[in-house]
Amino acid sequence: MGMKPRERVMAALEHRQPDRVPLFEVWIDNKELVAQMGGGDPQRTYVELGLDCIEIPNQIPPGSNAWRDGVDEWGRVWQGGWYAGGVVETEEDLKRYSPPLDYVDQHFAPERTAEVMKLYPDHCFIYGSHVAPFTASYLAMGMERFFPALHRRPDFVLKLLENRTEYCLAMFRKAISVGAEVIILGEDAAHSGGPMISPEMWREFVLPFHKRIVEEIEAPVLWHSDGDITRLLPMAVEVGFAGVHSLEPDSGVDLRQVKRDFGQDLVLVGNVEAYVLCQDDLEAVRAEVRRCLREGAPGGGYMFSTCSSIFEGMNLEAVVEMYRYASECSAY
Repeated sequence: MGMKPRERVMAALEHRQPDRVPLFEVWIDNKELVAQMGGGDPQRTYVELGLDCIEIPNQIPPGSNAWRDGVDEWGRVWQGGWYAGGVVETEEDLKRYSPPLDYVDQHFAPERTAEVMKLYPDHCFIYGSHVAPFTASYLAMGMERFFPALHRRPDFVLKLLENRTEYCLAMFRKAISVGAEVIILGEDAAHSGGPMISPEMWREFVLPFHKRIVEEIEAPVLWHSDGDITRLLPMAVEVGFAGVHSLEPDSGVDLRQVKRDFGQDLVLVGNVEAYVLCQDDLEAVRAEVRRCLREGAPGGGYMFSTCSSIFEGMNLEAVVEMYRYASECSAY
C-alpha cells in the first residue's frame, strides 16, 4: 500500500525517500485547465491532476487594483493586468502604501478552506505568494528607483524591507492559521545571468529578513525564485529554508549540479522547463519528465514540478500528460 499524498510530501521534506517522487505544483493559473479538469474549482484541479499538494483557497482583496489597473495598496502600478512600475519613494509614500496587518484577512477564505480540507484530508495544503521582502520592495519602488537606492539610500531601503517583512510574516501566519502546512516564499531574485544583486549585497540587505521569516514561521518554508539563483543557494542553506522551488533550466540551473552541491541541505522542487508544455510534442514532455526524475530523484529530497507555474497558454494535453507520466515512472 502506497503512501498518502501528505505523507509523501513530508517524507521528501525530511530528506527521506517516499514511495514515489511527490508531484508538487505551487500555482495553477490556467483558467481553461481549471474549467476542464476541476469544473471551475481550483483545488479540485490539483487533485484531478494527481498532485500531492493543494494550494489553499485565496484571492486578491476585492478592492485591490493588483493585477488590474491603477496603483494598488502597495504602491505597485498596473496596466491591463501587467506590472508597470512603482511609486514608493518617500517616507510618506511608505506610510500611504503599507496596509494594516489585519488586511491579510482579505486574502483568505477560511470556511472554504475548511471545506476543501474535509474533501481531501490526505493531501498536503500549501500557500505561496510573492509578498517576500526583496520582491515586494523593488516592485513598490520600481526597479529603476530601487536598485540605485541600495547604494544611495540604504537606510530607506532597509526600512522598506523591514516593513514588507512584517506583512509577509502576517500573511504566512494567517495562511497557517487556516490550514497551510507548507509555505512558499515568492522572492524572485535572479534572471538568466544570475542574481539581481551581488551575493555580498544579498547578505547585507536580504539575508537577515529571510532568516527572520524562517525562524518565526512555524512551517517548512520553500524559497521560490525564477532565474539562476545558484550563487545565492549557500545563503538559502544558511537561513534554514526547507528547500527551493523553480530551478529554472532555461536560465542555466543544472539540477544535477545543484543536487550534488545542495541536495543534502535543501529539498529541490521543479526544473521542468515550461516551454515543453507550450507545444504539442508529448514525447518531448515525457523526455523532460524522465530527465528531471533522473537528475533530481535519487536518494529522495526532490519534488517534481514545473520551473514556474501552470500558466495561461500552456497546452492542456501536455500538462495532463506530464503529470500522468510522472506518476507512472516516479516510483523509487
